[in-house]
Parts: sequence; C-alpha cells; structure tokens
Amino acid sequence: MDIKQLEEKCLFLRKKVLEMCLKAETGHVTSSFSSIEILASLYYQGHIKNDPTDEKMKDRDRLILSKAQASPLIYTIMADLGYYDMAELDKFAQKDGIFGVHLQDTVPGIETTAGALGHGLGVASGVALNAKMNRELYFTYCLLGDGELYEGSIWESMMFASHNNLNNLVGIIDRNFLCTTEFTENLIELEPLDEKIKAFGWNCHIIDGHNLEELDKAFKRLRNRPSRKPTMLICETVKGKGLESMSYQPLCHGVPPKGDAIEIAKKEIGL
Repeated sequence: MDIKQLEEKCLFLRKKVLEMCLKAETGHVTSSFSSIEILASLYYQGHIKNDPTDEKMKDRDRLILSKAQASPLIYTIMADLGYYDMAELDKFAQKDGIFGVHLQDTVPGIETTAGALGHGLGVASGVALNAKMNRELYFTYCLLGDGELYEGSIWESMMFASHNNLNNLVGIIDRNFLCTTEFTENLIELEPLDEKIKAFGWNCHIIDGHNLEELDKAFKRLRNRPSRKPTMLICETVKGKGLESMSYQPLCHGVPPKGDAIEIAKKEIGL
C-alpha cells in the first residue's frame, strides 16, 4: 500500500472509530486517534506478519496493546483486515456485540485482554522470551501510552528485556504528552525520556508518530536486528489527531464528543 492509499486508510479508520464511539456514547476517541498512523503502518505496510484465515498461526508476529483504551482502533483494523465482519463495529459496547470498551482476547486477532495500565510490556517481554527459548523468529510489538510510564512495572520490564537481550521485542510509545487529566510534563515530568530508556539498556529512537514514511523506515530497519538489545520507538503524536476541537484537551480523554461538539467533530473529518 503506497503512502497516498495509506493516508486514505487512516482517514477511513478515524471515521469508523468516531462513528462507533458516537453510537455507543463511550470509547476512547482521542487515544485511538493518536495511534492511527502507528498501527496503520504496522498492519497495512506489512510489518506485522499475520493471517486473518489462521489467527493462531504459529509464526505470526504479536501485538500487545498495552494502551488498551485504544481498543476501538484495533477492533476496526481487525475488522477491516477480515478477522470478523465490519458490521460488528456497529455493536461496539453493546449487549449483542463481541467486544466492550477495553481490550478482550476473545476478539479474533487480539492477543491479550487489557485495561489496567502498566501490564503490557511485561506480557510482551514474556512472549518475546518464549520465542527466543523456542528458537522462533516472530517479533513482539508492544504499544504503550506515555501516561502509563508512571507505572513501575514498565521499568521493571525494561530491565528484564534488556538483561535477556530481547532484540525480537519492539516497544512503541504513543508520546502524545497527555494522560487522563493532565499534560504529562505538568503531572510528573518524563523528559528526557529517550535518555532514561537508553539507561535501562534499550536502543531508543524518536520519530514523528504521524509521518507514515518515517514509521515505515523505522519498522523496516528493525527486521535486520542490528543489535542484541530490545528497541523502543518514541512516536511523538497529537492526542486527538484529526480532530482539532478535541486535540490538546486533557478532559477529552475517554469520551466521544457530545452535544454541539458532535457536528463539529464530524465536519472536521468529513463525516
């Protein structure tokens, strides 16, 4: 898929995520929107090996969605790839649907249930170690929110992964500088984030998390395993990217637009 097609796919994903969250009157719209280019690059540019006709394929790459509040996005991608019918998206967070607000591993294509933050990197480290021990070649990716970096379990997992030379593990931080109620640097300062991660024994690169060409190059480079250490990509993003009315707004976390804001949001992405 070329860049123009991928840009159109990202717009499609934004529209579907907003539609399903508006219908359900719940769901993390802004958290999903900041991650769209990241996951679109992984899945539509062929960086994740997967097969919708064989979801438990042994050598598939694994994605652990630690920032599980972005479930509307991954559910939409899985439907678009053919893991289940797109009509399921209309039943997001409904009684007769197959998924709720947070991530569930009962949904085809989803590797793990998640909701409480801080667990994903530990799970991903264990999955990556399993591949090493069994001499399997699949990659494990873990998408993290920057707000969950306040959890000590994340840093414990970083030490574990570095100690075990898990160069088949790729951490991806959605660095949108916002957590639930406040900007990260006002709450507990994370910067200089890259230096801290390198100090824990990881390779670390900062990229534009909305630049599809940068993302493609970064993911391609990882396949060569240029180091024995795990790699962290800090993807600088905008929480709510594509919706100017909801971007950089701490209290927009976890809720779709309401009232007059609905029509404003629809107009901004062409719904």
